Amino acid sequence: MLGWTIPDHRGLGGLRLVELADPIAAAGDVVLHLHAAALNPADRYLAEGLYPARPTFPHVLGRDGSGTILAVGEGVRGWKPGDRALILRGDTGVTRPGTLAERVAVAADSLAPVPETYSDLEAAGAALVSLTAHQALLQWGRLAPSVVLVSGASGGVGVATVQLAAALGHTVIGLSRSVAKREQLLLLGATAVLDPRSDCWRRELKELLAPRRVDLVVDTIGGALFSELVDTLGFEGRVSVVGMLAGPVPAFNTASLFFRRVRIGGVAVGTDSRDSQAAAWGEVVSLLRITGSRPVVDSVFPLEEVPAAFARLAEGPMGKVIVRMTARAPEAGLHTVGFGGSS
Repeated sequence: MLGWTIPDHRGLGGLRLVELADPIAAAGDVVLHLHAAALNPADRYLAEGLYPARPTFPHVLGRDGSGTILAVGEGVRGWKPGDRALILRGDTGVTRPGTLAERVAVAADSLAPVPETYSDLEAAGAALVSLTAHQALLQWGRLAPSVVLVSGASGGVGVATVQLAAALGHTVIGLSRSVAKREQLLLLGATAVLDPRSDCWRRELKELLAPRRVDLVVDTIGGALFSELVDTLGFEGRVSVVGMLAGPVPAFNTASLFFRRVRIGGVAVGTDSRDSQAAAWGEVVSLLRITGSRPVVDSVFPLEEVPAAFARLAEGPMGKVIVRMTARAPEAGLHTVGFGGSS
C-alpha cells in the first residue's frame, strides 16, 4: 500500500510517499481501508517535535480518517468486515502509524460508526475537531446561554466550535481576517464575526455586547492576540486554550487575571476516557443533526498530493483539509518501508 512517512522530527519537509507493508489486525485491532483522512495542525506539531509523544520512525502522520473495515483481530466485538467506521480517539498517528496511507490498523475501541448522513469526506474530518470543540466549551461545566468568543473561527476547530456553541444556545462571536470567511461563519451560526487585525475590534465587540461581556474565549491562535482576548472577558470569564497557530504568547501580564477572577485552561482531548469521548461524540452528532449543521470541508486532495494539502492547511482553510485515497498503482522508484505488521 501507499503512505506518507516522516523520517525524524525535522518537519513536514521530510514527507516521502513510500510503499508500506499492509497492516495486520492484531488482538483488539481492526484494519481499516481508508476512504479519506483529514489534516490537523497537530500533525505539523508532531512532525516538528513540538508534541509530547515520541513515535517510532519512520512514522505515518494522520489522526483523523474514515473508511471500511477489512479485518478484525482476536477479541474484537461489535465490528465486522464491511462496517463503515471513523477514528474517534486513541494513539493513531501519534505513537502508532496514522491515516496518511491507504490502510491502517486501529484499536477497535478507538472507532465509532459513521453517522448515516455523513459522506466519507465529512466523516474523515469531523471527530477530532468536534471533540476538541466539545471539551473547549464544556470543560468549565454546562454554562447557561453565554457569550462565546472564538479566535481563528474559520479553521477546523474554530468552525466546529462556532457550530456547536450555537447549537448549545450561546451567542457566538467569531474572529476571522477574511471577509468571505466572516460571511460564511454567520451562516454557520455566529452572531457576529470581527476582523482581529482591526485596531478597533475590541471596541466594536464592546458596543455589540453592551452591557454584557465575553464569558468564554476559545483560543486556537495564541501569539500576541491572546492578551487582547483576555481583555474582553467579564467577571469569572474563562479561556480554553486549543492551539498556538500564531506561536507562543509574548509577555503576558498575569495581573490581568486577578480582579475578574479569570481562569485559563488547556484542551487535550487525548486525556479523556473512551466512554466520555463516545458520549461527547454522540452529543455532537445529535446537536448538529437537530440544527441541520454538517462538517465543513474546505478542500480535497488526492493521496499523492499530501504536501500540497499541508500547504493549504498552512494558508488558513475554511474548515477541514481532506485527503482522499485513490486506487492509483505505486509508481516506479518508491521506497518500501515496513512497520512490523502494524501498518
